[in-house]
Amino acid sequence: MGPIPLQRDTVQRPGTATGAGRSPGPRPASRTSLPGIPLAPSAARRFVRAALAEWTGLGVPAAVGFSDRLADDAVTVTNELVTNAVVHAGTTVDLVLRLEEEGGDEPSAALVLEVTDHHPARPVGADEPGAAAGDPARTETEAPAGLPDPAEYGRGLQLVATLAESWGITYRTGLKTVWARLPVDDWSASPAPPDRDALRRGLRAAEILAPAARRTERDDAVWDSRGAPAFLAEASDLLAGQLDEDLVAAIAGQLLVPRLADWCAIWLEAEGGGPGAEPRLARVWHSDETGTEPLRTALEREPLRLPAGVGSGPVPVPVPWPAHPTGEAPHPGGRDGAALAFRITAAGRALGTVLVGREGVARVPEAVASLIEDFVRRLGLAVGAARAYTRQATISRILQRGLLPSKVAEIPGVTSSLVYEPSDDGVVGGDFYDIFPCPGDRWCFVLGDVQGSGPEAAVVTGLARPWLRLLSREGFGVGEVLDRLNRLLLDDAMEAAEAAALMVAAAGGQQLHDGSQSRFLSLLYGEVVPLPGGGVRCTVASAGHPLPLLLCPDGSVRPAAEPQVLLGVVEDVAYESQTFDLAPGDTLLCVTDGVTERRSGPLMFDDGDGLARVLAGCAGLPADATADRIRRAVHEFAERPPDDDVALLVLHAD
Repeated sequence: MGPIPLQRDTVQRPGTATGAGRSPGPRPASRTSLPGIPLAPSAARRFVRAALAEWTGLGVPAAVGFSDRLADDAVTVTNELVTNAVVHAGTTVDLVLRLEEEGGDEPSAALVLEVTDHHPARPVGADEPGAAAGDPARTETEAPAGLPDPAEYGRGLQLVATLAESWGITYRTGLKTVWARLPVDDWSASPAPPDRDALRRGLRAAEILAPAARRTERDDAVWDSRGAPAFLAEASDLLAGQLDEDLVAAIAGQLLVPRLADWCAIWLEAEGGGPGAEPRLARVWHSDETGTEPLRTALEREPLRLPAGVGSGPVPVPVPWPAHPTGEAPHPGGRDGAALAFRITAAGRALGTVLVGREGVARVPEAVASLIEDFVRRLGLAVGAARAYTRQATISRILQRGLLPSKVAEIPGVTSSLVYEPSDDGVVGGDFYDIFPCPGDRWCFVLGDVQGSGPEAAVVTGLARPWLRLLSREGFGVGEVLDRLNRLLLDDAMEAAEAAALMVAAAGGQQLHDGSQSRFLSLLYGEVVPLPGGGVRCTVASAGHPLPLLLCPDGSVRPAAEPQVLLGVVEDVAYESQTFDLAPGDTLLCVTDGVTERRSGPLMFDDGDGLARVLAGCAGLPADATADRIRRAVHEFAERPPDDDVALLVLHAD
């Protein structure tokens, strides 16, 4: 890969230019803050399209020049920048979309995108090694000279540089902003300036990451016997099922402001933290976007601390800013008012604090305070559920790492390629794999799928893989290995393994079904022996598993094994194996049912020998290219991501 291109014709950071040529009207801008989670890029794409559509509907002058190409380019650039921020910083991502107009003999307009992450270790540009003191070409807010590190920024910036008129990076302590400027085509200034208040409208993160709540003007009179239950029902629907506590906090802030409060802040306690652990300021919301940052600054300067004995009810607290000393109209975040704090609890544990405030009033109405208290109870349940999911997902990741080999063996004369993608459901997957050497110049390979997922599947996998290695190294043939493994799975000794699964599940907060647990296992097992003249001799057996496919250089594809019953179902089974030569240029493809049974509506990926047809198009490709083509075909078969583990193994004879 060549070097990442630098920004082109960049003489200043967009938005810093001054002069008579600048149009005096307000600059349309929309902004949002997104949690650093995988949902953020798709949410950012929807945000950009919604903002452009809103500006067009408001009659913003520059929006006249919007084209489908500009919208597509803006969405593409946003996706790349937000993805980079989420992957490499993992923090909250701030997104600003702004229109800039320039007058002069040839008036023009540009769409400016800014994506900021909050990585705490982000250095200041002027402090970078090699920065010469007093260098006029370097300031504290400009990116360090030289090419960006490809390991940090990836290939996405090549695309940004291609689509943008100019782009750049701005560093501040703890912050990094990547901006891009896209020209607006066919634009001519309009004599009628847009409405300033309308241009302040911005989409909130909750609206693009969750089903949008109806925008409701505040009216305390509606919180009667009908209004309050409807609000709480809506809140429960929005909060239920969210598996990230930051996303829960984002949705909660959107629900509270502006319907019940002018501003709010949400702190979350560190899970497992001691008495001295500091709560984290997870979300800050203000009904006027310009008040959010002043409010955040005030709260970070003096964090809210409630006494230990405070329950879940409202606690009056001072507003987090002093009264305005003069009679001037104060800016947002500087008005007097009333504030209430609520403890977030779940199952008797304190999880955080919610602070809400109203401006220009002496107290919050009692009915509203009672409604917020009920809302915070639901918020506590949602945060508790998200944390329980996080604990279970953490246990699953640890188990998954322990159940799979740290590396697979290399087979002489064979190039192998492995793809393993567990479904993103927060539990241990049932698929497993292995390639290992055995005495007698043999190499064995395994691709298996335990029925179900979670701790039960983890226990079966944790026993089956070492049993397979032990039996293989004892010199048993392929069919004999499956015979003995089948008897082990049916043995009463598995009851101890199931008891271990119950304990693991209890630690992760997961409930298991009553009664004996299923021990069904589909398995593709084989051994490879190198041949003196090139290629290898392969012996395989399939127990209830998708059959392996043999691809010849001429593009022909055929199954390489016979179907047999699952392991752990029937006791008296004699498993048989098939032997064939894998000649130079031949390819053997082994997959789990996450590939063959990948669904798109009523259709499955392997309907009509779909897998064989894709494999036939891989004739002549090396193992890595074949595996990648199969993987992409599986993902492209349906719009939704796979809901089952995807595992495939490719063996290509050199």
